[in-house]
Amino acid sequence: MKDVSRLLSAALRHKPEILGIELDKNGWTDVTTLLDKLRTEKQIKLTFNQLYFLVDNNDKKRFAFNEDETKIRASQGHSVKVDLQLKRQKPPTFLYHGTVNKSIPKIMKSGMKKMSRHAIHLSVDTETATNVGSRRGEPILLQIFAGVMHMDGFKFYKSANGVWLTDDVPAKYIKKL
Repeated sequence: MKDVSRLLSAALRHKPEILGIELDKNGWTDVTTLLDKLRTEKQIKLTFNQLYFLVDNNDKKRFAFNEDETKIRASQGHSVKVDLQLKRQKPPTFLYHGTVNKSIPKIMKSGMKKMSRHAIHLSVDTETATNVGSRRGEPILLQIFAGVMHMDGFKFYKSANGVWLTDDVPAKYIKKL
């Protein structure tokens, strides 16, 4: 199931064409079409119940169904243009980001940029940020002064799976832990 989850993540966040699916403007795709494409394009015979289990039990809650479970999308992390219709929210005083040492000089000088992603991903706790940072090596934790950023007019959004999102974080709001 881990390989299927990775494939879904790639298709629903970055490259829908790898499964021959289309995402609507809000990132949704039809569940029946997705299951059919998995069978025909990748020879993966996944039932709706198995897909539901994968969505419901994903440790990072990467995917979500619409209300009637006829559509599915990634919760955040898109590099393709989608509008997740997230509402602007007031963030906690501090948020955290995990990265690796080679990125620190640039971040501390120029801040964090979303680059080709939909937004910068921030965590409410250091454990999650550590796990994210450790995917590419020894993690370095950054504390983000999100409350001050918010007071200074920066916009924050919270995805369905609890990840905080913003467009950029200037260096003056970042502290290396």
